[in-house]
Order: sequence, then C-alpha cells, then structure tokens
Amino acid sequence: MTALSLAFTKDLFASVMLTGIYSLLSAGFFVLMDAVDVAFTEAAVGAGISTILMLTTLTMTGRFENRKLHHPKIALSVVIVTGVMLVIGTFDMPAFGSPSAPAQTHVAPYYIQQSGQDIDIPNIVTSVLASYRGFDTFGEVVVVFTAVIGVLALLEFSRQEQDASQRPAPMFQHKILRIVSKILIPPIMLFALYVQFHGEYSPGGGFQAGVIFASSIILYAMLFGIEQTRKAVSMPVVKLLAALGVLIYGSVGIVSMLNGGTYLNYSVLAENDITGQHVGIIVIELGVGITVATAMILIFLTFAGRIGKTEEEIV
Repeated sequence: MTALSLAFTKDLFASVMLTGIYSLLSAGFFVLMDAVDVAFTEAAVGAGISTILMLTTLTMTGRFENRKLHHPKIALSVVIVTGVMLVIGTFDMPAFGSPSAPAQTHVAPYYIQQSGQDIDIPNIVTSVLASYRGFDTFGEVVVVFTAVIGVLALLEFSRQEQDASQRPAPMFQHKILRIVSKILIPPIMLFALYVQFHGEYSPGGGFQAGVIFASSIILYAMLFGIEQTRKAVSMPVVKLLAALGVLIYGSVGIVSMLNGGTYLNYSVLAENDITGQHVGIIVIELGVGITVATAMILIFLTFAGRIGKTEEEIV
C-alpha cells in the first residue's frame, strides 16, 4: 500500500512522510525478526536522517511534482519490465527461511559456531560486519565519503558569500522546543558514544552511532539556525574528520600487512589473536562512526545553507 501510494501521489511532502513511516514500520518488523541491529539502522537512517534530508531538499525544490517533465508511460513500462525481471529472478532462489538455503548450510552456521572462538564477542553481527566481511564495510564507508564529496562538489562549487547571519532559524520562535532541545542534545550525544563503543556487546556500531550523533547537531541547527551551528561546529574540521575516518579504517589494513598479516586481518595487531580482533574492530568502528557522523552533518548543513537563497544566488 505504501509503494502504491508513493507511485500515485504528486505531493512530495506526503511521499517523504510515507517513506519515513515505511522505514519505521520496517524497523519494527526487523525487531520482530530478531534482527535488532538492522532495525536500529533502519530507524536511525531510514526514518531519521533520510527523512530530514528529503524535507530539507523539498524546501528548495517545492512540494509538488512538476508534471511537465513527467513521462508516466515510459516510466511505467520501465518499472513493469524491471519488476517482471526481478520476479523471474526469484524463481531460482530458495524459499524464504528455507533451512536448505546455501546461506543456512554454509556461511551462517560457520559464523554462529566459530564467531565465539575466532573473535570472542557476543554480538555476531558485529563480528560479521567488522571482521569477516571487513572489506565490504570498508567499501560502504568509502561510498558514504564519496557521497559527501559529490554533494560538496555540486552545491559548494558556485558558493557565494552568504548573508544569512540575520536570517532567523526556522524554528527559533519555539521557545519550549529550544529549551527541551538543550536538555536532550547532551544525552543524545552520550547515547551515540554508548552505541559506538558497545557495538560488540549490544546492537549498534559505527553506522548507527554516527547517525545518532549527527542527529543531535542537526537538531541544534534546526532550532538555532545554520549560522549559529557553523560557529559551534567548524566546517573545515568536519570535512577533515570525514576523510580521517576513512583513513583510520584503511590504515588498520595497512598496519595488519606491516605486521605480517593480510589486509584487514586484525589477528596480527596484538600478540593474542583475540585481542588483535578486538583492537581492530574498535578502531575501524571508530573510523566508521567519524565518517558517518561528519558526512551526515556536512550533507545537511550544505543543503540547509542554501534554503531561502534566490535563484541568482544559487546559480
């Protein structure tokens, strides 16, 4: 029903709200499936940051879809053909939840049985994401960093001197919200640090912690204004930290090689294999958290900084 509503509505605000609701419901569904880490990510990224970024974009593009540029027949044909191909592709897949599926007979049992012996942390999801498939996670961090570079290249390339210091913040008149936010922002930051450094023992990790930490800065920007936030958060430092996070992650692999191991083989980072795994996971998770947090902050502030500018200022 959500997908059909998104397909037919021309109100982009309603579309954003529906996608946010869909993400929140998906997070609840993942909780019921005991995939709490995935639920955590879906709630923080899908229902949280993504919704805010899309609403910020709508303030510049307008609320309703431009009908002149819309070609429903062509788009519908592409969607139908793609959908049919995807459905045909599922015929060779094992049934959902089948115990005979390759993932259930080879990879999953190994992770479940060997994770405790190889890495010795209670959260198997962290073992898989940070150690067994560390290459994939490194690629995801690079993708996030690349997205930031793309946004900055597109939106800051023609940046002119902004005279927004006199412009009131969008929600500045809400005194109660400003007071409550000042009370909530420090606990949000502390919770982000908890999620960051307890990802081995409970749901969480660098991705979730980075988004939560960024949400506290974005909340501050929404209530106190972009210029006030730029005074509190140095943009050059944030840009530097975004690159530093990727560098930290990649450097762990280089250090592993210098110690005689393969790339991202954390076992050689300490005298004991288990200790080396713990050190490697903590360090790369820190790199992930720094990159994700700074990327979300940069994208939001870059988009929000252009709200209210005239077309002549934007071009």
